[in-house]
Amino acid sequence: MFTAVSVTDQTHQRIVTVMALAYIAGVIGLQLPALVPYFQPLSPLNLVVSLILLLLYHTDWRRSFIFFALLAIGVGYGIEVVGVHTGLVFGEYAYGAGLGPHLWAVPPVIGLNWLMLVYCCGSVCNPIRMHWLLKAALAASMMVGLDYFIEPVAVQLDFWSWFGQDIPLQNYVAWWLVSFGLFVVWFALPFRKENRLAPWLLGFQFLFFLGHSLLFWI
Repeated sequence: MFTAVSVTDQTHQRIVTVMALAYIAGVIGLQLPALVPYFQPLSPLNLVVSLILLLLYHTDWRRSFIFFALLAIGVGYGIEVVGVHTGLVFGEYAYGAGLGPHLWAVPPVIGLNWLMLVYCCGSVCNPIRMHWLLKAALAASMMVGLDYFIEPVAVQLDFWSWFGQDIPLQNYVAWWLVSFGLFVVWFALPFRKENRLAPWLLGFQFLFFLGHSLLFWI
């Protein structure tokens, strides 16, 4: 059984500052053609490090949380494998080189990304006073809102491709349904969900993709 790590206020400030600088550097480095070959391989590493830092702040490592973490990674990665090979889940798409090596045509880091995003949205929505099923629906909608900003940028950065087609509505519906199922489990399981890095990381994700969207538009 893992134990929680105490993060002091001073350490927290340093972590948030370093993460902010890293995401800003990512926006700049992936926009400048001369720097893209150096920054693109860092994209999967950034996701892994972000998740590690997020879990560093987690305070309740009971079995139910470990079960959920493995479930989110497995479901997230598994549904992407099914989606890529059948086109029946999100639509017809394929992963590019931007997220690192592939296994069964899907970068394994995508499973970690699902856990990170579900954790952040679930933690942010947790304090809201409403029925837990409504919170699950709200968190799933937050996930889809983030994906709306992710999709066009991901194509430009060679994370994945829709083969020149418009992003289908099916993609967003599937994102909502899959994430809603994970959030139902998240809110139903008995572990503490407070994490003071989660809103920062979620904000950095939104700003990262929003920043790229604006720069690509310009």
